[in-house]
Amino acid sequence: MAGDAVTLSVPGPHGDREMRISSPTRVIWPEPGITKLELAEYLVAVGGAFIEANGDRPVSLQRFPGGIDGEQFFSKNPPKGAPDWVRSVTVTYPSGRRHPQLVLDEPAAAVWAAQMNTIVFHPWASSAGDTDNPDQLRIDLDPQPGTGFAEAVPAALALRELMGEVGLTAFVKTSGNRGIHVFAPIEPEHEFLDVRHAVIALARELERRMPDELTTAWWKEERGDRIFIDYNQANRDRTMAGAYSPRPLPHAPVSCPLEWDEVESADPRAFTIRTVPDRLRESGDPWAGMPSKPGRIGTLLEWWQRDLDDGLGELPFPPDFPKMPGEPMRVQPSRARNPE
Repeated sequence: MAGDAVTLSVPGPHGDREMRISSPTRVIWPEPGITKLELAEYLVAVGGAFIEANGDRPVSLQRFPGGIDGEQFFSKNPPKGAPDWVRSVTVTYPSGRRHPQLVLDEPAAAVWAAQMNTIVFHPWASSAGDTDNPDQLRIDLDPQPGTGFAEAVPAALALRELMGEVGLTAFVKTSGNRGIHVFAPIEPEHEFLDVRHAVIALARELERRMPDELTTAWWKEERGDRIFIDYNQANRDRTMAGAYSPRPLPHAPVSCPLEWDEVESADPRAFTIRTVPDRLRESGDPWAGMPSKPGRIGTLLEWWQRDLDDGLGELPFPPDFPKMPGEPMRVQPSRARNPE
């Protein structure tokens, strides 16, 4: 038995909402014994910062009906039975198909998603009011085998410096695993493809400066023991765990925003569902006010054009995308047929 349902009172912009949590004692993270109710209480505790970071955006839900060790699936469409105050917005996917996605406007919406067995929240880089033009530039520093968080730190610091050179204000968070996410607010004046090209230009320049530590190689066999700058996270409908989102790993980590002076000494395992609420209360939100500092990507698009003129073309897209103009063959290099 997972216990009788309980009701949580969740503060929000429209007053308190009474949210029903069924099976509250169901264990979601077996190692620390964290239950469904504790997950919901976490979302209440961090609700203001969580919504500031992830609200007013299309969001995909990563759901785990049996806890982190059970089956999981993604919900891009709003789950059935949503309260009438939970909003959705119609988005266009890479295939051209259009469909509604959930929007989180208040903490109670996140708690309702947790009631629907959501653990990870994946917000888009564009707002609900303009889904086609991102207002965030996002970089995923992804450690490859033989590397980890410690190796991603100097890459993040160098990335911050480079972003500053082109007029972007960088914000940093742990991925909730071994990587680091670096975001910059931007004016929503370019479509996803342009923002992808800006990210590629930024990644290539960073790779030039740190060739032994970083790579933009899409194929794993070419990356070696370097940090992969995952430019494909800048594509339409490609998302990463949002700020303050829990992750489905044994110790219940959180993708936690950091101050830049914390990065070098940070231990990503220290930021969990049980520790982050106190941290937020005591130290505040490092990402507070992020949207008030938007930059522009014009210089990066000039770098993209410069690289095109120098013979550096488009890079591979994810395998589920339609073939894109100028894209190289999506063939693993070791399997590519040699010219006769």
